[in-house]
Amino acid sequence: MSQAPAGEPTRGAGNRIVLRGVATTWGELDTLDLPPAAAVLVEDNLQAARAVWTHATSDRETLVTSRTRVTPDLGADLRAEGLALVSGDLSQVEPATLERDAQPGRIWLLTSGSTGRPKRVAHTLDSLTTVGGDQPARTWLCPYAHGAYAWWQVVTLGLTVPGQDVVFIEPDELDTWPRMALDAGVTAASGTPTFWRQALYRDPEAVAALPLEQVTLGGEPVDQAILDRLIELFPKARVSWIYASSEAGASIAVHDGKAGFPEAWLDRDTPGRPRLSIVDGELVIASPKRGEGIDEHLRTGDRVEVVDGRVLITGRLASDEINVGGSKASASQVRDVLQSHPAVAWASVKGRKAPIVGNIVTAEIVTTEPVSDDELSAWARERLPEYAVPRRLRFLDAIPIKETLKSDV
Repeated sequence: MSQAPAGEPTRGAGNRIVLRGVATTWGELDTLDLPPAAAVLVEDNLQAARAVWTHATSDRETLVTSRTRVTPDLGADLRAEGLALVSGDLSQVEPATLERDAQPGRIWLLTSGSTGRPKRVAHTLDSLTTVGGDQPARTWLCPYAHGAYAWWQVVTLGLTVPGQDVVFIEPDELDTWPRMALDAGVTAASGTPTFWRQALYRDPEAVAALPLEQVTLGGEPVDQAILDRLIELFPKARVSWIYASSEAGASIAVHDGKAGFPEAWLDRDTPGRPRLSIVDGELVIASPKRGEGIDEHLRTGDRVEVVDGRVLITGRLASDEINVGGSKASASQVRDVLQSHPAVAWASVKGRKAPIVGNIVTAEIVTTEPVSDDELSAWARERLPEYAVPRRLRFLDAIPIKETLKSDV
């Protein structure tokens, strides 16, 4: 292995990065001896950071992802598409089964795979970099899965903007991240609503002790309850939520502490910014930061509704609607109502087949203090139509969370 050559055009080369409590800089990382086109299956953020630095300082085509995400079938697909698989200590190479020229500068991302096998989306460092210019010096927490779009957002910030340090959190460190962040001097943190809810449920005092100046949410629908909780906890911080995806890129950024975005942003044409529209209740985005080959007007599959001048992103069209005896209950609306109860830390809502009505609304809940079924049912009944009130409640001992930092149910 060799050091990256000096003088490469990565303005953040001197920025600090912290990996399992050990500090270094991007420029001090060893580069890897990778094939020209490679899918790098990493075990931790050190391997991922080395793969990124190698890509940033050489002409390569790269996909970075957690080893656990790549099944044998997906690995075979990647090799058949011209990517060698690099794994283990990053010296183990399975050659591509398709011979082709590498596409220098290309970065491949895997989609979440929530609707089937993950797909590849092509980007470059430029299309993944959405923050530029002078920024206040900050130390960012990066808890996201290696190679995810949100992970790249923090990584490119650290690579390209001087003064932006990054503290990486591994999946096995999620339970203790607040104390690690405090030790590392974290002043900015980004995570999903589930990530924040879990942290506040597990160790609210440790979270409150962080000197955060920037709090960011994304990756899931962001409701007012979690925004209010974070604003209360960090009154001096800017609390933002971001709408972004591998396909659309970073498309919406809201900093006013309110769920949703202003209705006035719809169908607005601003040079260099995405155009946001609603078609049949679905969010449609035309983004200059979209992945290569993605439709200019991307139908996102996300359900939206306009309430009191705000456009609320409530959930996926395919899973949000529950048919109860011919009436349409919104799982996201029920979830938000339950999560607005002061004793509810987290909720997940689904439909369950039932005689006569076809489906009933059910919910799984994590609470911070004892609360009865009757109390929660009364709370929901005051705020929802009768058919949308959950008929079955199941209480869990912990908030389920996946490697993506999203809910596991």
